[in-house]
Amino acid sequence: MKKILILVVLPAIVVVLGYLIFKSVQQPVEFEKQRKIRESVCIERLKDIRTLQVAYKSKYNKFTSDMDSLIDFYNNGTITIVRKIGSFDDSVAVAQKRVFRDSIPIAVRDTLLKRPGFIVDSIAYIPFSGGKKMLMQAVFAKVSGIDVPLFEAAAPYDYLLAGLDRQLVVNLNGDREIQGRYKGLKVGSVDAPNNNAGNWE
Repeated sequence: MKKILILVVLPAIVVVLGYLIFKSVQQPVEFEKQRKIRESVCIERLKDIRTLQVAYKSKYNKFTSDMDSLIDFYNNGTITIVRKIGSFDDSVAVAQKRVFRDSIPIAVRDTLLKRPGFIVDSIAYIPFSGGKKMLMQAVFAKVSGIDVPLFEAAAPYDYLLAGLDRQLVVNLNGDREIQGRYKGLKVGSVDAPNNNAGNWE
């Protein structure tokens, strides 16, 4: 009986313990790998939102908090491009009337985000979240006594990292909270002007 215990049971226990140790070490490594993949996809989406918000503001002098308005702006809106011919610094060209400035309206969809595979409707959703929507706000805030338009779009880690190890997500959120940082990815800010920067930049 003692021989069976040493030859069969003990090696089985060693194998199981070895597997459990490997799994406990590998779990955070796999989590970080998946987190980086998901963050890169989400960052691209937040950059797209920022691009459209900046164009929207250039047309309407404000940002929008409504994702449907932003998508409609992409599909049906126009932006004005100024075509420049010549330089006003060239006095001879100005005298000869060879300096022109023309404003040309161009469809947003023909100008912005023209990359293969881009689907504008996807910007409304947090990737890998099972259909959770991006959190988006737009406000006017007083800055030095002047009303300034601000916006932010955000994807909380609780949604972006859905399906990954829950304890590791909780730990990540806890670390962010201790550092005073947003618990997820965010572009822009409704609290203070930040030049529409992302919190990953």
